[in-house]
Amino acid sequence: MLMFEKLVRDKSMKVLVTGGAGFIGSHIVERLLKAEHEVVVVDNLDPYYNVKVKETNVEIFKNNPNYTFVNGDIFDKKLMKELIGNVDAIFHLAAQAGVRASIANPRKTFEINTIGTFNLLEICLDGDIKKFVNSSSSSVYGKVKYLPFDEEHPTNPISPYGVSKLAAEHYCRVFYEVYGLKTVNLRYFTVYGPRMRPDLAISIFTRNALRNEPIEIFGDGTYTRDFTYIDNIVDLNIKVLKNNSVNGETFNVGTGEQITVSGLAKKIIELTGSSSKVIFSNREEGDMEHT
Repeated sequence: MLMFEKLVRDKSMKVLVTGGAGFIGSHIVERLLKAEHEVVVVDNLDPYYNVKVKETNVEIFKNNPNYTFVNGDIFDKKLMKELIGNVDAIFHLAAQAGVRASIANPRKTFEINTIGTFNLLEICLDGDIKKFVNSSSSSVYGKVKYLPFDEEHPTNPISPYGVSKLAAEHYCRVFYEVYGLKTVNLRYFTVYGPRMRPDLAISIFTRNALRNEPIEIFGDGTYTRDFTYIDNIVDLNIKVLKNNSVNGETFNVGTGEQITVSGLAKKIIELTGSSSKVIFSNREEGDMEHT
């Protein structure tokens, strides 16, 4: 971690973090502030999950003189032009999260994740942005050809969410190749750690285990996930900030190791000393067998 912090401390920057009140975004903000950068967070505090969780995520920064919070939307072009015109770099995490949410409302997912990203890239062309770090997802892979995934694995997303993220990636790449905007895509695998979203499997399983309530698994439990700790995600974001050799590239951010969903539930029950039982429900549309 010290190496990454040294890389980013060499020269102070003013950084915009979209979606900075969320789980991953708030950790990136925390690391940037620790490295004495000036950070502007723009977040519309969308109630996809309890807004109080997001407010708590950024509450710890409010007394830091290098921190500014803007309650705003990435579709507010006037606002975004003003913000982007006054920063050196952008970490773009604002998104409509969730495979299941994308099944229920594919248009909303497309508009936020794809058009929203395009709008920001377009505005960046009028500024002096030294790096645009786009947060993507392993959902872009979809149908599994082999494991572990590498960046050469075919991308065949099986959900509107995966499609929206893949399209955003392509726009980032093209804006580098055609316009010279220094972009990089980071494909996150299943992220966990402090301040994680309450709707994620580890959160739900742990909450139910502590209450000795049943733990519900969709499918037969043989699906696997590559759980990646939040600090590793932040490390890679910080590392690419001033590394121009990664411009226009796309990278996986994961461990390369999988655990079955049943194995995860069993481990949580064991660690919490819970009497919870595991129950199995029908597989959800859009769920990948492996990530």
